[in-house]
Amino acid sequence: MRNIFVGNLDITTTEDELRKLFTAYGTPASVTLVRDRDTDTPRGFAFVEMNNDAEADAAIKAINGMPVRNRALTVNEARPKQMDDRSDATERRKETRVLLATRKHRRHRY
Repeated sequence: MRNIFVGNLDITTTEDELRKLFTAYGTPASVTLVRDRDTDTPRGFAFVEMNNDAEADAAIKAINGMPVRNRALTVNEARPKQMDDRSDATERRKETRVLLATRKHRRHRY
């Protein structure tokens, strides 16, 4: 199964339109239009999953750069999301943190 990223979408593009676009090159297993969690409006990109790798490659090559609603689509294989290792940052903060009692505060004139 291949996960395909589709970017530079017009916000009025629907999942059905994307499904029809990819159906010309194979059978999409799923189409997910990413929406803003607060406003529920589309964010301008989507993910399409295709079962057949050859069909996915054909779709990527054919649709990448194709104009849809006057916008050239960006289509490529989706990369996994990079997860930050927050433990390193936490350790660095602990190392550089100085106790409040040992800090030299500016003395106020009042």
